[in-house]
Amino acid sequence: MTNKKNITWHTSMITKKQRRDQNGHQSFILWFTGLSGSGKSTLANAVAKALFNRKIRNYVLDGDNIRFGLNKNLGFSEEDRKENIRRIGEVAKLFIDSGQVVLTAFISPFQEDRHQVRQLVEQNEFVEVYVKCPLAECEKRDPKRLYQKARKGEIKEFTGIDSPYEEPIKPELVIETDRYSVEECVVQVMTYLEKEQLI
Repeated sequence: MTNKKNITWHTSMITKKQRRDQNGHQSFILWFTGLSGSGKSTLANAVAKALFNRKIRNYVLDGDNIRFGLNKNLGFSEEDRKENIRRIGEVAKLFIDSGQVVLTAFISPFQEDRHQVRQLVEQNEFVEVYVKCPLAECEKRDPKRLYQKARKGEIKEFTGIDSPYEEPIKPELVIETDRYSVEECVVQVMTYLEKEQLI
């Protein structure tokens, strides 16, 4: 644990507002949460492309990709999952400060953890997107064959099987990927962002 007596916070000479003004747009988190196979990464990347095409600076933090580097020392216990989300929240906050839109695609199964990330940033800087898809459909898709392994007992503490997923209580957006195409889902996200004057 870091001894906070020996560290000092250094304030940047460039403010978040100045970075936003230079970029010409707001900065915020688009937090995509949902079961494995629900379409979080697919949707996050499709929205990122739509933002990019409108010259809105953005970056996608993907659950799997992060575990190759920043969080490679974490497993999938409840404690490690909480730490995984805590770290992502802190990184996402830095992206906001840099004046960019950050899109995060993480199962993030626990309501408390998502709430803690929301508390890290200012009002209107956290947009929770519940990528809603029935478990049966996620299992049918099973792009990584994870549900199959979990059902066989080869993966323990797998969200939706032997570890809970707590649905968002009041997300800003609910996107039902079993009912709409990727393109239609992107339109729903972009329409919301325009309505809220975030883009």
